[in-house]
Amino acid sequence: MKHLIASFALTLLAVTAAIAAPPRRGDRSDETRRLKRASEVFTEIMASPDKGIPVNLLDKAECVAIVPGMSKGGIGVGGRYGKGVVMCRKGDRSWTAPSFLTVEGGSFGLQLGFEKVDLIMLIMNRHGMDALIGDKFTVGADAAAAAGPVGRNASADTDVKLNAEILTYSRAKGLFGGLALNGAVVKQDHDDNHSFYGRDLDARQILIDGSVPMPAEARALAVTLSRTSPAKE
Repeated sequence: MKHLIASFALTLLAVTAAIAAPPRRGDRSDETRRLKRASEVFTEIMASPDKGIPVNLLDKAECVAIVPGMSKGGIGVGGRYGKGVVMCRKGDRSWTAPSFLTVEGGSFGLQLGFEKVDLIMLIMNRHGMDALIGDKFTVGADAAAAAGPVGRNASADTDVKLNAEILTYSRAKGLFGGLALNGAVVKQDHDDNHSFYGRDLDARQILIDGSVPMPAEARALAVTLSRTSPAKE
């Protein structure tokens, strides 16, 4: 019964998001707004030296996924649903073009109401990347995950964080910190990739091959990431 209620909560969140922004192939406006908001979210989070993501972790990360305004909450049972964007490193540590994704997953516990949460995921190694470029994966099951440490110069030398393939963070109501996201399902958003690029491209082609040119709409996010964690000289 609990799982049925959780499924209903997730469906409600997904339907609400779809109604708010109905998918239209060939219309890049939703994806462009998401890229702009992702750049703003990352800039705002990193603007506070004592509350941002540690720079040494960003330098080691292979990919950064940002889900601005993820819906979280429910009545009696929680749920999550959000649409985001991810960029990965090329061989010279510069950033690839963006690929689009969705995040959904349930959480149980007494809660009331809904809220919007900004989510950031650092994919730390190739195994995490392999999970990311698959059609979908479950955080914590298909890739080891941990709540990320906070603070631009924070130490990340605990075993759980060194061994994690994904480090997760969230910001809600102005508060930023590590987030335990185990159980959330991350999926490629084929429709959004098609809408944005005008053709069928999967995450491997965009994020691993690195041959897709950087779209103008994504340059602000790439610059924002590079400003904090630049490519090799």
